Amino acid sequence: MRFNLSTRWNAGRHRCGQKMVEEALELGFDGVELGYNLTQDLVPGVRKMIDERALRVDSVHNYCPVPVGAPYGHPELFTLTNSDERIRHNAVWHIGQTLRFAANMGARIIVVHGGYVEMRGLSRKLMNMASKGERETPKYERTLQKLIVKRDRKVKRFHENLMHGLEQLIPLIEETGVRIGLENLPNFEAIPNEMETEHIAQTFGADKVCYWHDFGHAQIRQNLGLISHRHWLERLLPYLGGVHIHDVIPPIQDHAMPPQGEIDFKRFRNIGESDIVRVFEPSSRASAQDVREGLVHLRNAWQENDEQTENKPEGLDRP
Repeated sequence: MRFNLSTRWNAGRHRCGQKMVEEALELGFDGVELGYNLTQDLVPGVRKMIDERALRVDSVHNYCPVPVGAPYGHPELFTLTNSDERIRHNAVWHIGQTLRFAANMGARIIVVHGGYVEMRGLSRKLMNMASKGERETPKYERTLQKLIVKRDRKVKRFHENLMHGLEQLIPLIEETGVRIGLENLPNFEAIPNEMETEHIAQTFGADKVCYWHDFGHAQIRQNLGLISHRHWLERLLPYLGGVHIHDVIPPIQDHAMPPQGEIDFKRFRNIGESDIVRVFEPSSRASAQDVREGLVHLRNAWQENDEQTENKPEGLDRP
């Protein structure tokens, strides 16, 4: 059972890609996910380790590497749902660049944020109320119902934008052999939600566009009363391509390392045993010790008994 570490955690502290990767491997990880904050100057060191068969990259987080001219790396520099056609065009083009880069790195999936329904951000209001312990109040329920109604009324146009953008990317997905994994986001305004993700995966086929499950984001959605975390993960399991692993200090502080938060990962053991990409995504502020202990905790929770031979340079063949 392989566990990778997102370079989102340490890319900002390194000027050499090889040193960045070696730090992850020294903590006990089997490989890395190349994060959206990976800069061009880090790529040669990563490429060197791949060529030397000292590293396998399973996933890349869009947009990666950071696009030339962008002020910083971010997964929503452009979105496929945006009402501005120029932004949607840029999203398609740059996702295409990430697909090509991922193929060159030997990855099998890129993680993509779909976008948002453009509406007044009531999710932030829900989060603030939940943080104050107002989750069970009538005011909270009224705000939640208002959010549901507004999203339902506006979502069609933005969902169509997402579908059209994905249709444009299908030929490149087929050419590169790299899938798009649509990540669940904590905000209710986000597209796609769980039901929309199921429809998209059925429409395009999970071998082309699949579901990427972020444990922290799903737990926040549950804490806000939007979904049942376990129910939706089980329902979307046939379309699952990979997971981001981090914990949540209730109600909404995510990217903590397990077991610092509330998620009982033992309840998701069947997910850990499935044929997916598993990526730890800690906050950049997390200590190396916390990251190491989080990995040990997950291996124990998901009964990892392998001798981690995949982390050795020899025999590091991509399946």
